[in-house]
Amino acid sequence: MKRRLNPRYIPLLATAAVMIGLYVTGCISFPRFSSLRVLVNLFGDNAFLGVAAIGATFVILAGGIDLSVGSVVAFSGIFIARLVDAGVAPVPAILLALAVGALFGAGMGSMIHLYGLPPFLVTLGGMFLARGIGFVVHDQSLGINHEFYLQPVNQTLAIPLSGRVRLPFTASCFVVALLLATLVSLYTKFGRNVYALGSNEHSARLMGVPVGRTKIAIYALAGFCSALGGVVATFYMQSGNPASFVGLELDAIAAVVIGGTLLTGGVGYVPGTLMGVLILGLIQTLITFQGNLNSWWTRIAIGGLLLVFIVLQRFLSRKATP
Repeated sequence: MKRRLNPRYIPLLATAAVMIGLYVTGCISFPRFSSLRVLVNLFGDNAFLGVAAIGATFVILAGGIDLSVGSVVAFSGIFIARLVDAGVAPVPAILLALAVGALFGAGMGSMIHLYGLPPFLVTLGGMFLARGIGFVVHDQSLGINHEFYLQPVNQTLAIPLSGRVRLPFTASCFVVALLLATLVSLYTKFGRNVYALGSNEHSARLMGVPVGRTKIAIYALAGFCSALGGVVATFYMQSGNPASFVGLELDAIAAVVIGGTLLTGGVGYVPGTLMGVLILGLIQTLITFQGNLNSWWTRIAIGGLLLVFIVLQRFLSRKATP
């Protein structure tokens, strides 16, 4: 008797096929595309997006949405830069930014749960609020001139790989966050509650899942991941800018959906988000290697790919419905 493939794995397999196809295309088209340095840069250059997308994965798995991601990333960056500029040590500044991000997310989650408000509208308000507060903290780009920021990126915490190629600290943060998030989603009670909430909130409540507490914790985790994305961005750019990362929340959502997580919730995997982020990075890298294409082709390719995956999700949802 033949075993049929579970439909929930099809989007993940499709994502893997697209990622492998893009990478093979790049290796065939450009001799240097297969070098270790390109692969390392792919992780390092997209680390802040990947970390933020991890939080968005939990939100979408639970059937919600978070539009505040880009604003919280930008706020965290300028908040840290301003504190360091005022004489605060980097580590306390980073911890404070992470705490503010988590509290901000928990506040939005509380409003969504307690007042039954749509996540789209609550997080839209959070997007404007975080962006505005960022400009209040400092109204323009601010560099971070502290040896703590220079050493982890270029020396102390960069991991040697081969020859002169080193894994930057930003990429290490992304990998560690990804591993922890995967373990949490698959092997903890909180992870199981997230999936249950996304599958059917009413059924989850009947099964004894603490819906309110879980929902607030999910948005707190998303806020923490967005703030952590801001921390990673400060190491990457060596500065903070309240006007940066406009639209990053859409890139995060695109990475999650392309990674095989259903927008309706309940189906998806954190490693799929990794593949989604790498697909976005591969598209941008391919266009850079091509050299004669406008950078807007990146958006065109991502938009087309996103539409294909949304149609695939819709097809699978109809097929699974009796």
